[in-house]
Amino acid sequence: MPEAPVEVELNPAEDFVQSTRTELEQVRAQLKEIGLLVEQSQGEVDKLAQRNASIAARLHQLHAHFDTVPREDIRATYEAAQDAQQRLFTMRGQLEKLQSDQVHLKRYQDFLAKAMTLVEGGGKMEVGEEVAGDGKLGGIEKVIEAQEEERRKISRAIHDGPAQALTNFILQTEIALRLFDTDPERARQELTDLKTAASATFAHVRDFIFDLRPMMLDDLGLVPTVRRYTEAFKEKTGLDITLVVTGTERRLKTHREVLVFRTVQELLGNVRDHAQATQAKVVVDLDQHKVRASVEDNGRGFDKAVLEGDGDEGRNLRTLRDRLLQVSGELDLETSPTKGTRVAISMPTGD
Repeated sequence: MPEAPVEVELNPAEDFVQSTRTELEQVRAQLKEIGLLVEQSQGEVDKLAQRNASIAARLHQLHAHFDTVPREDIRATYEAAQDAQQRLFTMRGQLEKLQSDQVHLKRYQDFLAKAMTLVEGGGKMEVGEEVAGDGKLGGIEKVIEAQEEERRKISRAIHDGPAQALTNFILQTEIALRLFDTDPERARQELTDLKTAASATFAHVRDFIFDLRPMMLDDLGLVPTVRRYTEAFKEKTGLDITLVVTGTERRLKTHREVLVFRTVQELLGNVRDHAQATQAKVVVDLDQHKVRASVEDNGRGFDKAVLEGDGDEGRNLRTLRDRLLQVSGELDLETSPTKGTRVAISMPTGD
């Protein structure tokens, strides 16, 4: 009788290489598939955007000749505009989701490829890229978790802001359409109110985009962006904010400017949402070798032990501390119940 094939047991390193190679092949296949979907979705978005622009031009003409255009034409055009906007909004959301997934998969592919190169070549992985004892990629898990948390925040913000406003626009449009034949004057007032609401929503969307990624951070740098953000934050919340800038104002590497700005943004958000404070002080200091930033408030404070826990409370600060560690930075927390809070960070400028 022929002998049964002998199964060769792989040692942990060989098993890791084999499983990583398999995972890398799967990710590459997924990237190819998602690339085709992105291309198709982009084509649909372009077509819908052109249709939307054409209808918008038609609406502009109707507005200029509102009193002479047949009511049926007005109704049909507004219905077409509503349908086009809904389709474009939905397709853009789908495209953005696909593009986001594509970016994350590309980063994951690059990470796996680098891990394969290092392991097969006998190299040493850098801090933050180590493989956890259970065979999972510890560093990438933290990155994905942080990214998903940001997605959840953005999703909630869109749902409570632009998405809700669009729903109200649709309702107002339907009301105006019903009133065209019975009460044209009131229909005109509904459209005027709709225009006012759309202008206010546009301003909110601009603020939302600024919060996501202020373009002036790329154009002007850290200090002007922090200054603009604190002024806008003070205006929107009524919180008494003092900004102090010391040292030599200059540009830093992009990722360091982003990290400092996001820190100030996150900490001011914590002050607004949790501290019950009336005053806050933001300090940004740039010396030759280090950049420092701090946010201090006169709020209710909290137990410093949350920084060492693993619950929801203190999660944002722990995530911030982990980010800073990746760039040789530090986080210092001073707080106690009823005595306010001061969070300070520092990192090398990287010049």
